[in-house]
Amino acid sequence: MSYEIYAIKYAHHERNASANFLGGDPHDGPMPMDYFVWLIRGQGREIVVDTGFNAAVAAQRGRRVTLPVEEGLRRMQVEVASVKDVVITHLHYDHVGNFDLFPQATFHLQDLEMQYATGRCMAVEAMRHAYELEDVVGMVRRVYAGRVRLHDGDGEISPGVTLHHVGGHTMGLQIVRVATRRGWVVLASDASHYYANMEQSRPFPIVYNVGDMVDGWHKARALADSPAHVIPGHDPLVMDRYPAPAVPLQGTVVRLD
Repeated sequence: MSYEIYAIKYAHHERNASANFLGGDPHDGPMPMDYFVWLIRGQGREIVVDTGFNAAVAAQRGRRVTLPVEEGLRRMQVEVASVKDVVITHLHYDHVGNFDLFPQATFHLQDLEMQYATGRCMAVEAMRHAYELEDVVGMVRRVYAGRVRLHDGDGEISPGVTLHHVGGHTMGLQIVRVATRRGWVVLASDASHYYANMEQSRPFPIVYNVGDMVDGWHKARALADSPAHVIPGHDPLVMDRYPAPAVPLQGTVVRLD
């Protein structure tokens, strides 16, 4: 069995390299950030990984929405109202915003991420800064509505699509392993924001546990068929290294499988 995987770019942020490495960067040249949601398609299923943020949060946080998430998915013939499974890699604002666009979905989340986002660490501003309160409260409401499947470590969405807890960036960060025609591909999400974080062993500065972040790079590589099969969460190079599935989608969607 194999699945198709698509990275759908929905937003962009101009920034310098010092913002992307723990301890800064001695050269501090431009190193922009792209924001993605991912679509896994195959075996009669469509699974969305992460849900991005909306225009209001973009304005609040100084980001630029390049294509609303629902429109990006629509261009891939996916109607958000019909999606049945959504993986939330972690509860940061840029990965769980727009959750309300998916009224039929079961959300897949790690136990430890819910614990982290509602626990003592959120009393510290530096720890809670990347969370939006209403996103977290909204996910709690969906737990009470029976619409969140909480995973304790490794889990499975369907044969060939598995979840793996790594932590590091947040306490409950999870990555997604997918069987594709080119082998096992790992959507690393924020286990590594950029290729450079894991390739140069330079952690991203928003981090719950540096040791777990480093271990997460090793785990992602072990789960993938090669280091080239690990897809970072925010690197604009993803748009350069992979092809668009069709000419009209160039600059918006690339195929990762």
